[in-house]
Amino acid sequence: MRGTVYKSTGSWYTVKATDGFFYECRIKGKFRMKGIKSTNPIAVGDHVNFELEPSVEAIQEGERPNGVIHEILDRKNYIVRKSVNLSKQTHIIAANLDRVFLMITLNNPPTLTPFIDRFLVSAEAYGIEAVLLFNKMDTYSQEEIFEVKYLMHMYQSIGYSCIDISAVSGLHLSRLKTLMQHQVTLFSGHSGVGKSTLVNAIENGLDLKTAQISQQHMQGQHTTTFAEMYDLSFGGQIIDTPGIKGFGIVDLEPADIGNYFREFFALKQDCKFNNCLHLEEPKCAVKEALEANAIFESRYKSYVQMLSDEDAHYRQDIHAGS
Repeated sequence: MRGTVYKSTGSWYTVKATDGFFYECRIKGKFRMKGIKSTNPIAVGDHVNFELEPSVEAIQEGERPNGVIHEILDRKNYIVRKSVNLSKQTHIIAANLDRVFLMITLNNPPTLTPFIDRFLVSAEAYGIEAVLLFNKMDTYSQEEIFEVKYLMHMYQSIGYSCIDISAVSGLHLSRLKTLMQHQVTLFSGHSGVGKSTLVNAIENGLDLKTAQISQQHMQGQHTTTFAEMYDLSFGGQIIDTPGIKGFGIVDLEPADIGNYFREFFALKQDCKFNNCLHLEEPKCAVKEALEANAIFESRYKSYVQMLSDEDAHYRQDIHAGS
């Protein structure tokens, strides 16, 4: 049988099969994914093939049998974080995403542009479409609204979709739902940006544990949970992943980082050197564009910080479940 992994608890996986039913499955032996040194071989969102293991007890109780996963189908993409205890390994957060949303707030909590840029580079590196959601628009002063509009203009000019929203007032939630319809999506952002409020506004029945987790994060606590996918009434799925501690880039070479800044990549062919890092090299098209105000200074600063690894203080925890 074929299905999609909706929940992973480490040893057991909840799989929704093509027949519409859910089955509890385990894996057969050890899976080794090519090119991925991961602590978890199977992630939420994975498409798998599995076989049922009917038991006498299940038949007598009238329950659906458990299954054994014997194949993981090729992923179109995935996102990872570094493993906490094994620095050379990664933990796959989710797979086969159509779109990721980064929720941004000016304050309470503040979302800084280096953080946004690192998120966008990560999404580009893993081949996932990213959309920026500027939340809590109902709480801002006129001056703060101007600041949001400037940020939206900046990222839209680079080619990213931006939506100003309010989970409380309902501003532009219909546009958001349209982007989510018939898609597999994931929300991310700092703890306290209002993700649980937004999810409940979008899907009233999807309350579950999200709000409680959000409250704990607001108090500065960390709750260890497992990722889980939920079906949306208007079509599509949302993956709730409380406690993500970094939508981070793993094993990305410095020479490649500039390729994931869209405006830099567009200019790369005009640099004198093919391996130009856009730092001190002569006749660098990116540096020339910076001096001509053709690219944004904040973006260039983020790039330099990523190269020099001086952005450690911007690596604040990301909580997709906040």
